[in-house]
Amino acid sequence: MWTKLGRGGLLAAMFALAASVTGFGYGAALAKDFLPHDWQTGFPEAVSPVMKQIVDFHDFVFAIIVMISLFVVCLLAFVIVRFNATKNPEPSTTTHSTTLEIAWTVIPIIILVVIAIPSFKILYYQDRTEDAEMTFKAIGNQWYWTYVYPDYDDMEFDAIYLTDDELEEGQPRLLSTDETVVLPTNTNIRFLTTATDVIHAWTLPNIGMKMDAVPGRINETWFRIEEEGMYYGQCSELCGTNHGFMPIMVKAVSKEEFDVWIEEAMEEYAHNKAPDGPVLAANRVAGEISD
Repeated sequence: MWTKLGRGGLLAAMFALAASVTGFGYGAALAKDFLPHDWQTGFPEAVSPVMKQIVDFHDFVFAIIVMISLFVVCLLAFVIVRFNATKNPEPSTTTHSTTLEIAWTVIPIIILVVIAIPSFKILYYQDRTEDAEMTFKAIGNQWYWTYVYPDYDDMEFDAIYLTDDELEEGQPRLLSTDETVVLPTNTNIRFLTTATDVIHAWTLPNIGMKMDAVPGRINETWFRIEEEGMYYGQCSELCGTNHGFMPIMVKAVSKEEFDVWIEEAMEEYAHNKAPDGPVLAANRVAGEISD
C-alpha cells in the first residue's frame, strides 16, 4: 500500500491526518456560521487579531512538538536496534558523559526560550489596548449575565438563557439568550468584567476571549471583532447548579447599524436602572430552577 502511494503521497496523507486532528487549515474546513459542529476538531474560526495570533502560536508550538516527538521516536528506535543484547552482548559501563549532560540541559532551555518569547508577546498584546474606542462590561450572576454600556449613559440589561420551549427556529439550544449583546465590528473594545456572587468566566472562542469575572474585582482586557455575525460562548468557570445555563450571545454589526441599535436600546432598557431591575431577573432565574 505504502509503495503505491509513493513518498509524496505518504507525506500528503500524514499532513492531512495531522490537520484533521490538530486543527491545521481550520479556516477552510469549517462553515462560516460561527457555531460549533458535530465532530469538530481544532479551533473555531478566528475573527479577532488576538485569536489569529493564538492560532498561529498553536501551529508554531505544534510544529515544535512534532519535531521533538519524531526525534524521540527515532532515538528510541536507534537504541533498540543498536544496543540490543544480540548486537551488544557486553554493555558499556559508562555512567557519565559531560557532553550529553550539557546537551540535554541546554537544548530544552533553548526550546523553552523560543516558545516563551512569542507566548509573552501574545499575553501582553491581549492584556489591554491604549486605543480603546468604546467600553463594554459584563457582570456575572448566578446564573445569568448583566451587560453594561458605560459610554452610553450606563445602559444595561440582563441576558438569560432560553429554555427549550422558548427557542425559535434556528436558535441553538443552551447557547441562546433572551437578549442579545450587540457590538460594532472593526472597533477596539475595552472589556471589563466582574461578578456579584461567585467566580464566573466570560468566554467567546471566536475572538480568543476568556476572562474570569471575580466578585469585588474588575478584570480588563480588549477585543476587536473583524467580521459581522452571531457569536456564541458560555460561562467557563464552575459557578454552581446552573453553570451550564449561562450562555453568551453576541451579535457583531457594522458601526452604522450599531449606532442605530444603541439609540433604540437606550430607550428600551432605560427602565433597567431602577433598583429592582436585577432582582426581577434573579427571580426569573430562581423560578426556572425550581421548575
